[in-house]
Amino acid sequence: MLSRLKTFAALTVLAAATSTAASAGALSKSVAAPEFTGIDKWLNSEALTIQQLRGKVVLVDFWTYTCINCINTLPYVKSWHQKYKDQGLVVVGVHTPEYPFERSTDNVKTAIKRFGITYPVAQDNRYATWSAYNNQYWPAFYLIDKKGQVVYTHFGEGQYAQTEAAIKHLLAQPQ
Repeated sequence: MLSRLKTFAALTVLAAATSTAASAGALSKSVAAPEFTGIDKWLNSEALTIQQLRGKVVLVDFWTYTCINCINTLPYVKSWHQKYKDQGLVVVGVHTPEYPFERSTDNVKTAIKRFGITYPVAQDNRYATWSAYNNQYWPAFYLIDKKGQVVYTHFGEGQYAQTEAAIKHLLAQPQ
């Protein structure tokens, strides 16, 4: 319980700091990224872990396929994936359902195909990864540096230039 509270407090500080520090690209304060946990199914990929992604910059995108705000961010997320995947960016969509019908793997697969998503998608039907990140929003971006630290967050639409600047900044950093 205490560990979960510490993680929540750290992520809350990160979220608050992001609004003022996002233009700087990356935050000076960071917290270890929680592992992907309780994932029902991995789509477009074998199962991934934060540990095995060390040395990469990871964008964790919490989304659900009927959320209009999530749909509006997809062109940016897909673009970042295409532009930076060969430079070390790994995008992981964490599909966390808002409604019962969004729990269907077939429905998620159909949405992935319809939206042209080619990066890994973790189906988080039990909200286990959502809870590990203490997330509360669709969409939500968590940028993880090469050392496995969450160093940038953004909730909702907007701030695309700042998020992309943070991605570039992190990719340029040594391991």
